[in-house]
Amino acid sequence: MNEYEASLVIKSGAELLSSASSDPRSEEGYKAVRANISEALDRIAEALANFEAGSGTPSRSAGWVQDLHRVADDLVDR
Repeated sequence: MNEYEASLVIKSGAELLSSASSDPRSEEGYKAVRANISEALDRIAEALANFEAGSGTPSRSAGWVQDLHRVADDLVDR
């Protein structure tokens, strides 16, 4: 699987999660959902940083990476 295919999996998962959250039982497993989303955001931030590092250009997304990590931390802290 390449980076593009992996990004499509992430997008599809987000769409499925959005659909599932409209279910009246959406609070089932909410703590685990937050933990999983938090971990996913941290890994997305790492991937974004890796892409930037490999591009050979100055990092344009350092702020985004920091914000993603902050949101991930907030999800598990609440």
